[in-house]
Amino acid sequence: MAITEQAGPASLIVRNARVLGAGSTADLEIVDGRFVAAGTADPATAEAIDAGGRLCVPGFVEPHIHLDKALLAGSAPANRSGSLDEAIRILGERKKSFSSADIAERAGRIVRDALAHGVTRIRTHVDIDSGCGLVGFEAMLAVRARFAGLVELQIVAFPQRGILGDPGTETLLRAAMERGADVVGGMPFNEAGPSASREHIRIAFDIAREHDADIDMHVDETDDAGARTLEMLCEATTANGWQGRVTAGHACALAGYPDDYAAHVIEAVAAAGIHVICNPATNLMLQGRGDPHPRRRGITRVQELREAGVNVAFGQDNLRDMFYPFGRADPLEIALLMAHAAHMGQPDEIDAVFSMATEGAARVLGATDYGTEPGCAGDLAILDARSPVEAIARQADRLHVIRRGRVVARTARTQTVAAP
Repeated sequence: MAITEQAGPASLIVRNARVLGAGSTADLEIVDGRFVAAGTADPATAEAIDAGGRLCVPGFVEPHIHLDKALLAGSAPANRSGSLDEAIRILGERKKSFSSADIAERAGRIVRDALAHGVTRIRTHVDIDSGCGLVGFEAMLAVRARFAGLVELQIVAFPQRGILGDPGTETLLRAAMERGADVVGGMPFNEAGPSASREHIRIAFDIAREHDADIDMHVDETDDAGARTLEMLCEATTANGWQGRVTAGHACALAGYPDDYAAHVIEAVAAAGIHVICNPATNLMLQGRGDPHPRRRGITRVQELREAGVNVAFGQDNLRDMFYPFGRADPLEIALLMAHAAHMGQPDEIDAVFSMATEGAARVLGATDYGTEPGCAGDLAILDARSPVEAIARQADRLHVIRRGRVVARTARTQTVAAP
């Protein structure tokens, strides 16, 4: 795998590309960083790549990751219980030694890994609270600037410790939004009770309205089937006219609700146009720890949400830290976990899982220039596979990753096997 930041050509032709949903291969052309109609690029001067009938996607999208926490495993005490609560406590102590330089270095390593795996757009949550202030946020600003030519990075101002329960955090959130955060975050269930959770949500919407910003909250990331902040978020979204601009991450408690109440909430999610992010890797690891057998696994009701018309995507979430010890910033790895966790193994279901890391995640980020149609951003990942099921099953290499019309990452693999 190699990543380059050198300037690329003004035009690029990708021949014999297999685009999702297309019945045959076609040539794709990019001029000045945008896809253009066939025949626009000058073949005499354009760089040409032959995709050879391989699957080409307009860049994978990572809609939910925590770059500020990545790679902390080994530099903090182990999470002996494996629980979310202990992970948050350990992180709180580790934050005391946070520096922007360290966070930016670790985050940069993950951004490069993601790029090599075909990711060209990322939304990262960054902790903002009284323990670390804006240290992580400042690091993300530096990372965003450093990788601006390679990856589009959205920053979510994330109050993991709560807003009411962590005095001073509201002021810090407002400061982060003033200084360039893109999205207002939240974690309403991490307040003292339902009334505080509602106030947490109200404050987040106030800030979002002031900055005309989207909202992306961690919602009911708990095994407690009595958690109700997803329904609260639906009510606030509709009341504020923020339909289509709100994302609910995790929504683990939804899996534990009685079916009738779950159906009611799913209907409300659909009516409010809320996107839902499932994080199968982290939640399979964290949830259900205290259950006797059979254990809940903390995966939200993916199939039911999709059947109701809800846009569902998935994210890496945590990566080699006190919350989750594994991870490669690779959407195909999470797609494999998603298919297993949500029982999505039929051909159309596998295609749906794949689309969660492409069109579905792009909708979460509000991308209006995603795709391969003329005018769309000239991003493309050429996979060493010819179908979504082959790509997921083989964890296919990303042979070329193209950002705004220039190749920014390549992977070439040589494998030899002795003859029998």
